[in-house]
Amino acid sequence: MTTSDIPEPPKITEEHFLDTGTGVEAETEADDAAIPEIDRPWNPEQIRVNTKQFSLRNALDMIEDESLELAPDFQRGRVWKLVQKSRLIESVLLQIPLPAFYFAEDTDGYMRVVDGLQRLSTIQDFVRGGAESGFALKGVEYLKGAVEGKRFEDLPAPWKRRIYNTQIVTHVIDPTTPPDVMYDIFKRINTGGTPLNAQEIRHCMSKDRSRRILRDMTSTPEFNAATNGMGGHIRMNDREMALRFAAFWLLGTDGYAKPAAMDPFLQRTTIMLDSENEVDDARVDALMSAFRRAMVNARLVFEYQAFRKWPWDSSGRNPINRALFETWSITLADYEVRDLEQRCEAIVHEARGLMTHDYRYLEAITSSTGDVRRVMYRFEATAKAAEAGK
Repeated sequence: MTTSDIPEPPKITEEHFLDTGTGVEAETEADDAAIPEIDRPWNPEQIRVNTKQFSLRNALDMIEDESLELAPDFQRGRVWKLVQKSRLIESVLLQIPLPAFYFAEDTDGYMRVVDGLQRLSTIQDFVRGGAESGFALKGVEYLKGAVEGKRFEDLPAPWKRRIYNTQIVTHVIDPTTPPDVMYDIFKRINTGGTPLNAQEIRHCMSKDRSRRILRDMTSTPEFNAATNGMGGHIRMNDREMALRFAAFWLLGTDGYAKPAAMDPFLQRTTIMLDSENEVDDARVDALMSAFRRAMVNARLVFEYQAFRKWPWDSSGRNPINRALFETWSITLADYEVRDLEQRCEAIVHEARGLMTHDYRYLEAITSSTGDVRRVMYRFEATAKAAEAGK
């Protein structure tokens, strides 16, 4: 094979949010994956969505008494700029109908906002945020002389009543709807504004237990040392990476072969983490210990290049690659520090060689990364590289 026959390495593209790099490499799908196959058509009787109307006062009261949840720790939902927030409030004052909201109801009757979080958070902050999170209107278009610079408490009583009495149309996903169906429903309706990514959807739909586990994993000093402070990521990529580790640690690559797709695999793991019957506290403690060990080992072996593409011709530091994170973290979780200290140089040499010369490996960590054959290959190749120097 001549030099001209060697394919160009896949281009490395960083994800961006609000025109700012997120520090994580974008995952791309091949053209033939753009049109999803309907390999598990749902029974229409399983899809139960009821349409209800609430006043904004009613919705805000439900938030305060915790019967309606605004997805705690969900940072992305509160990143609207002040002018965007102000114009939403102005729309309410002008009695312009708001787009429909989606809530998910659980078996205890509690509801979570799964679509419309930014709008409802903004209204709550304005009306009931007070000095802590409330804001004064800025940049309104049509009511400048009447409300510009005013907080909720500064508005005349009729205007306050107009906000409170505004009716919102809400589609409530019934708790009898299976989780996988509910997830697919939300992916379909999640199209407006800045769509949520897969982990943000899972966060909205999950329970406190899995949220706490993933938050604890990504708050550890070991994780932040290995990822250069990725904890608290604005798009929850940190929690997706922790969830990927948990998924492969709990279910293994054999467990991946059944769904053979990343979304249902991670959704299944989220449900497991939410259930103490499936993953008890002792198992969670073991998971946390393995995760910490993996992060320490990754930092030891790769230093500031951990979980990043690092071919021989690379002189800088690329964004974190999720496929590399899941494979190297799972692989390194099984090694002792003393062993790795003696073999770091050999392991790095093998790893960089894979990322320079093995085009199949490069494909497996770049595009269609959920393809089961690519998942299996990158785990096999990574495990072999981790044995270098023995």
